[in-house]
Amino acid sequence: MGQCYGKTNPTNDNDATTTIVATGDRNQTPSRPATPRNGAVGVQSVKNTPARSSNPSPWPSPYPHGVSASPLPGGVSPSPARASTPRRFFRRPFPPPSPAKHIAASLAKRLGGAKPKEGPIPEHGGTEPEQQQQQSLDKSFGYAKNFGAKYELGKEVGRGHFGHTCSARVKKGELKDQTVAVKIISKAKMTTAISIEDVRREVTILKALSGHKHLVKFYDACEDANNVYIVMELCEGGELLDRILARGGRYNEEDAKVIVVQILSVVSFCHLQGVVHRDLKPENFLFTSGGDDADMKLIDFGLSDFIRPDERLNDIVGSAYYVAPEVLHRSYSLEADIWSIGIISYILLCGSRPFWARTESGIFRSVLRSDPNFDDIPWPSVTPEAKDFVKRLLNKDYRKRMTAVQALNHPWLRDDNRPIPLDILIYKLVKAYLHATPFKRAALKALSKALTEDELVYLRAQFKLLEPNRDGSVSLDNFRMALARHATDAMRESRVPELLTAMESLAYRKMYFDEFCAATISTYQLEALEGWEQMASTAFEHFEREGNRVISLEELARVCTIMAVRIIICLFISL
Repeated sequence: MGQCYGKTNPTNDNDATTTIVATGDRNQTPSRPATPRNGAVGVQSVKNTPARSSNPSPWPSPYPHGVSASPLPGGVSPSPARASTPRRFFRRPFPPPSPAKHIAASLAKRLGGAKPKEGPIPEHGGTEPEQQQQQSLDKSFGYAKNFGAKYELGKEVGRGHFGHTCSARVKKGELKDQTVAVKIISKAKMTTAISIEDVRREVTILKALSGHKHLVKFYDACEDANNVYIVMELCEGGELLDRILARGGRYNEEDAKVIVVQILSVVSFCHLQGVVHRDLKPENFLFTSGGDDADMKLIDFGLSDFIRPDERLNDIVGSAYYVAPEVLHRSYSLEADIWSIGIISYILLCGSRPFWARTESGIFRSVLRSDPNFDDIPWPSVTPEAKDFVKRLLNKDYRKRMTAVQALNHPWLRDDNRPIPLDILIYKLVKAYLHATPFKRAALKALSKALTEDELVYLRAQFKLLEPNRDGSVSLDNFRMALARHATDAMRESRVPELLTAMESLAYRKMYFDEFCAATISTYQLEALEGWEQMASTAFEHFEREGNRVISLEELARVCTIMAVRIIICLFISL
């Protein structure tokens, strides 16, 4: 496990995505050697050993001293179908296929064929086909052309692979004489259609997302023949990683809570709007000032994307230490961000990374196969609530992870005085509930009667955000109005309101809190709880009334009939 102690030189460049330098020695003195990366993970190749054979086989022998050197008996030739030499002839078995190989293909597509560890893409030269391809790319974004008239550039404050960030003074307009940050992206380095689209999408997301105190403010986007300029709020307090290093590598629990709450708050806002960040790490959280109580801001949406409610993404992006297992499997959604928050929380509480290796390929294998260590110091002195919190974020089964809003309701972070945001998950679960079979709805109803108080706190908060009617019920209008109160342009871009169309049947009936609980519980998440078996047993007893531990058809029919009668009554009431 590597100690969290190093990174590249301090930078406010939103485009720079670096890997943290790690070592296996927990007592190593902090240092800062690192190689900048372009927000995506690199490749560690795995060499395949050729199958061995012996003469007089038609396949050439690798043994230089004739047949006698072969481990097979004289005159015996291995079958051409042999996939590999028996393991007893090697000190160790063949290494498994590298999980980084498909990442190389993704990087080549995004960066125009450059290897991950090569230098910046050259602005001039290259082969004739490459030059023709670049000349055919449309690098006109339609942004304002008057950057020089509006802004006066200052000193450089950060540098990344595709550009750099400078401070600037606003010369005119509403922000006149204020200091801002300008991210300058060179058009010469936009060598593929994907890299151009990345820039366009980053500006679109920054424009569309607005109104959250922990989100960096977007002011303007300009361009000229050479560069794209993204004008944003200047955060002068440094990166979260710098603060971690300044504290000796870790936070105490109370201070860590303050950081994690801010991260969860802004990420839950992004997820509600249908935006997945895909590169959450300490380097991408900046403080507004140098004060201990300064607010944090989430930056760098260069790898972010809009995601429809039921969509799964498959492109490989992120930073090696923070990449979720499902990202390596090329099928992921909003839960990938939650995994990254779990990594950050683990680092905050113990000062080391949960998954570490000397190569990026090794890191990926560790992410896919290893479990975080909660036994070494300082974990024995960490509260059980904090450990449970991190474990529920770092569950390899993405379906069992908490959402950002659920994490804010976890006992470790719960604060009755802090408002709870709306969770997009309840819309997805209610939609699935309305399309479920009567038996499944009956089972969920029984399971909801066994919910713990911790789960009910979250559900009560979400039900309250729907602003129930006077009779304590909610309908489709309540779900629609709650979503509209939190909507930004990003929500429309990611088509989140399409969930309401799938919930159309709720327009003709009412849903009370007990049914809302049944509709909005996730059985996968409940399976991750320690008391899951007791909850399942209680739900079983709701069906089984004869005491023989078997659910008869009569008992099942009775429960389903009761549910059907309740639905009919609700329909008559709503008429």
